[in-house]
Amino acid sequence: MCKKSCTFAQNFLQTLKTDTIMNVTINAVNFEMADKLEQFIEKKMNRFERHLNADDKVEIRMSVVKPQTNNNKEVKIKIAGLFAEKTADTFEEGIDACLSAMESQLEKRKNN
Repeated sequence: MCKKSCTFAQNFLQTLKTDTIMNVTINAVNFEMADKLEQFIEKKMNRFERHLNADDKVEIRMSVVKPQTNNNKEVKIKIAGLFAEKTADTFEEGIDACLSAMESQLEKRKNN
């Protein structure tokens, strides 16, 4: 089993030029994560900057479930106490689906 874990901090510029540092942990199980996928994740996380605090932790776990089948990429994301899990043909599709679900959860939490 191949497991690559990386943690990075990304600065996001918010309104009034205040910086937020979001802690993101990515676990890649059963595959080697390419830099391109990590850059894709960083780009997608930009949409959550307005919903998160500087101390919020983001955990992303990606794994290949059954290498020889379709829909074998599993993505699990935890952000600020919320959770989403999706299975897709590609990790990018899974990440997009998880983040869409997370946006819905964040909007519901905001309206309560």
